[in-house]
Amino acid sequence: MGREEQVEEREVLDSIFPEEITDISETAYKVSITLDNPEFDIEDAEQPVIYLEISYPADYPDVAPELNISSPPNAPKTPRLDVQDDRETLLESLQPTIEENMGMAMVFTLVSALKESAEQLMAERANAVQAEKEMAAKQAEEEENRKFQGTPVNRETFLEWNARFQKEILEEEQRQREEKEAEDKKKKSVKEEKKLTGRQLWERGLAGKGDYDEDDEDAMPAVDKLKVAA
Repeated sequence: MGREEQVEEREVLDSIFPEEITDISETAYKVSITLDNPEFDIEDAEQPVIYLEISYPADYPDVAPELNISSPPNAPKTPRLDVQDDRETLLESLQPTIEENMGMAMVFTLVSALKESAEQLMAERANAVQAEKEMAAKQAEEEENRKFQGTPVNRETFLEWNARFQKEILEEEQRQREEKEAEDKKKKSVKEEKKLTGRQLWERGLAGKGDYDEDDEDAMPAVDKLKVAA
């Protein structure tokens, strides 16, 4: 009875997958499944193809069919799916479908379930890549915006700014006072030096380095009038 149901299912599958089904033996065959790439993923990428290999045990459909997943020979590498790495994950995803359809012809349902699972896996990976790109773009945008943003103003930040501002004003006033005092002191020193008498200039060794008042009673006497006492 199992064999009759197997033959009947195989004939139905021939009409559904006339170009996709290939015999492996009398009780085994494979169905090629063309997967759709995620809508926002790589443009113009070639659609990946995988094979679902089915082998009928003698008691199928009362027992589960033997399944395997493979890729076409020399198939180009698919960015979002690697049959060798993802085989166990995809086969495991078919277990609920097998359990739900035990006792009934289930290959068509398994083909549909595998296509859906593989495309979902590809979409999840594409979404993850897209999310990373968006996060990186957002971080770059935030970093760029920080260049044009100041510190948010609130009572605390205003008080901090005002304290620094007042301190800077006091320091500037103190600097200006010190500079003025130094300038005034310098001017006073020059003025006092100009008021020295001729005798004071001579005694300080400054004779000839500055002017003195010749009418001053303390004016330095002429050198030729000086006499050396005996």
